[in-house]
Amino acid sequence: MTGALPGSRAVVVGEALVDVVHRAGSDASDATTEHPGGSPLNVAYGLGRLGHDVGLLTRLGDDDHGKLLRAHLESGAVQLLPGAVDGDPTPVARAEIDAEGKATYDFDLVWRVPEVTLGDDVTLVHTGSIGAAVPPGADTALSLLRSVRGRATTSYDPNVRPAFFADREQALARVEQFVEAADVVKASDEDLAWLLPGEDVEAVAYRWQARGPALVVVTRGSAGAVAVSGAGTLHVPAPRIEVVDTVGAGDAFMSGLLHALAEHDLLGGRGLPRLRHLGLGTLESIVATAIRSASITCSRAGANPPTRAELDA
Repeated sequence: MTGALPGSRAVVVGEALVDVVHRAGSDASDATTEHPGGSPLNVAYGLGRLGHDVGLLTRLGDDDHGKLLRAHLESGAVQLLPGAVDGDPTPVARAEIDAEGKATYDFDLVWRVPEVTLGDDVTLVHTGSIGAAVPPGADTALSLLRSVRGRATTSYDPNVRPAFFADREQALARVEQFVEAADVVKASDEDLAWLLPGEDVEAVAYRWQARGPALVVVTRGSAGAVAVSGAGTLHVPAPRIEVVDTVGAGDAFMSGLLHALAEHDLLGGRGLPRLRHLGLGTLESIVATAIRSASITCSRAGANPPTRAELDA
């Protein structure tokens, strides 16, 4: 299906799936639950909860899992864009949560998306994770980023899943294609440790920023984040919190980061020159907002990003 998208100020491209989560514990506390997931879905949902007009370009099945995802997106005011539902099963990720709240995943999915033309009203296109790794959907996502570059802000979060790559070299080549097509890149220190073992994360951020993005941010868990822009490098600490689990924390950081950029009128073609000349004070405020978004999510179970009121409070 090819066509023009309805009016969405932000478009997120990537996988929507159902997380089947098993939490380890004593026999009495072991539990398995099903809930919506997928990094791009989480980012879109986070933006919707923060009050943004957002559409998700994805695929899911016409089954019970697909109904669960559609209801979830509606609850977050996220528009499911045309062509998403097809005859294959809805993707599933099976997550194991250890005693410390850390998640590991196994996936069962088919990933493709319809080819579309984005309207001039779109000011942000975001992609990442499996949606930017697995063909043919990843190829569509990359083409979309390239097609809107300069008139809309493009953003990317590798959120690397090694199981979807033949080897590290293939993964790095694919990731750097998206880095070069993005204005804003967010990665975790775990992403970089796997992609470029032994390399300093700040050095990698500098190198990636020199390839085209206006801003590269690397999250470091409880150590906060490091941001590299044309203005220089900034280290922003994270608050001390009681972590329930880390599911969706990186996605909440991403939606919080994009929200903060929008709040400072830094999205879209008009905002790009200002984004490239961002002052360190404004950058610190933006990254601090993203960290706050992730911290709220870590303080409660599952991928449960904050509302606008929660983030402001």
